[in-house]
Amino acid sequence: MTSEDAPRVRVNQVGYLTHGPKTATLVTDATEPVAWRLRDGDGAVVAEGESVPRGHDPSAGLDVHVIAVDVVVAPGNGYVLEADGATSDPFAVGADLYDDLRVESIVVFYGQRSGVAIEEDLLGPGYGRAAGHVDVAPNRGDGAVPCLPAGHATTADGVDLYDGWTGDYTLDVTGGWYDAGDQGKYVVNGGIAVAQLLGLYERAVRTGTDDALGDGSLRVPERGNGVPDVLDEARWELEWMLRMVVPDGQPYAGLVHHKVSDERWVPLPTLPADDPQPRYLHRPSTAATLNLAAVAAQGARVLAPHDAAFAERLLDAARAAYDAAATHPVVLAPDTNTLENAGSGPYDDLDVDDDRLWSATELYLTTGEDRYAADLRANPYRLGGERPAFRPEGFDWNHVSAWARLQLATVESALPERSLVRASVVDAADALVEQQATQPFGLPYVPSNGRYDWGSNGLVLNNLAILAAAHEITRDDRYRDAVLGGVDYLLGRNALGLSYVTGFGTRDVRNQHSRWYAHALDPDLPPPPRGTVSGGPNSDCPDPVSAALAGSPAQQCFVDDVHAYGVNEMTINWNSALAWVASYLAGLGDGGPARDPGAVAADKPDEERVGADG
Repeated sequence: MTSEDAPRVRVNQVGYLTHGPKTATLVTDATEPVAWRLRDGDGAVVAEGESVPRGHDPSAGLDVHVIAVDVVVAPGNGYVLEADGATSDPFAVGADLYDDLRVESIVVFYGQRSGVAIEEDLLGPGYGRAAGHVDVAPNRGDGAVPCLPAGHATTADGVDLYDGWTGDYTLDVTGGWYDAGDQGKYVVNGGIAVAQLLGLYERAVRTGTDDALGDGSLRVPERGNGVPDVLDEARWELEWMLRMVVPDGQPYAGLVHHKVSDERWVPLPTLPADDPQPRYLHRPSTAATLNLAAVAAQGARVLAPHDAAFAERLLDAARAAYDAAATHPVVLAPDTNTLENAGSGPYDDLDVDDDRLWSATELYLTTGEDRYAADLRANPYRLGGERPAFRPEGFDWNHVSAWARLQLATVESALPERSLVRASVVDAADALVEQQATQPFGLPYVPSNGRYDWGSNGLVLNNLAILAAAHEITRDDRYRDAVLGGVDYLLGRNALGLSYVTGFGTRDVRNQHSRWYAHALDPDLPPPPRGTVSGGPNSDCPDPVSAALAGSPAQQCFVDDVHAYGVNEMTINWNSALAWVASYLAGLGDGGPARDPGAVAADKPDEERVGADG
């Protein structure tokens, strides 16, 4: 797949909000402006103008111009943009273009559920499957999973990655979400995914758009139970995370196991119910424990109006996990990629101070207790601390300080420094807007080394979350427009002219790396469901398929191939980022003035600005 496979006029293939920005990128070697025409669905010319040359874009490896058609506000389908002898894919102009994406991006999580049969009537025709890992042959099951035996994590040169750790107990760890295209379940990736699902609902409540996320809004088994469906989905993972706690009386009691996974990788395709591998609990980690503390505290706050007893249970678990992590402050997950056919991703993390910040943040926001506020102020990632909370590369499961800062800025609290925290988020958004202005394809993602990271689409989406938070804080439409411009990149305005979200756009990816959404390998299996985002370009090109693209411009380090796990996997944390952004976008309606009734303007005097690194 190359840039030549798509029209030279690259647009958001879903469309543009009526009163939002409407920008396209033209691939051309012309050095002077060229004429463009916009035609509506009937073929009539409704706007004309000239492009703006932008020269060579090194991230794309292409010479480009930019075209703005903001003047067009007439709703309609089938618009096409013509320039330099090329014609774009069709797109829409209108309101509520992202309502469908909000729903489908969350329903993807239902398809990732472990321990329950997936119903075709909910996920879609052809998507039903038997429950995975419920102790039915050939599964070994998750009903009584033992600890990884001592010596099982020994490298070829004899290094025991777990320092001889094992345990003589089993845990029932049924349920939860499969992390990605494999059968592993990981607490640290589940943590950020749960947080963003809870967060998108919490934001909707703040901005008065939560009716669209109420009971019956999603295709999940729990609909009709009186609880908003997205909270039911988040609870599925929360309950699994609670099962991952080390029992009393055991080494590391109170800590949380980092992951449960197969002993060895199973081949593609393998449905979860057909997985024959032994399953093991891996050694607990401080990071996993702090993840539970953070999301359990957040869940207690968000779920309290719907299930007070479960909320109390969550808050007790959050406090206990926070205390256990203080007792064992540096139990790190090792890099199990050093093991041959390890059967799971490592999700290793050498810095857990950001996780500490996050857990203290959520516990403070839920309880208001001085203890947690004091820990916030002592953290290296604190406001004005020695480590920056925001990175040009974006945040993810491994860098959660920015997410903690967003929560502290937008969730109401009595923190005396809250106005300063809010100012720091706006400063970070300003830096992203400046970065975005340098990018002819409109994405607010400019890694400091020029190379796109693994899961770059997730990082782009998380940068959009920072911009969206700044819009909520300030109600300044510059930030809204920046979010919309960044979404254009994901939905087709990019070097390859691809929509990176299955089922959305004319040229959408359909072969994300997955062991059961593997239609390319078995015609009886479906492709990934609608609303599934691909990880996206990765300059390292680490898998055997994408390796052929090594050395290509960053945006071109991608191939829509089921075996290309390094660039084209699906994961819960990238989809949670998509769901968070899609929920924000759906709340904009047509992009007009009445889009954010619950936002409160920031108190941001100039003397209180602390800089994006604060």
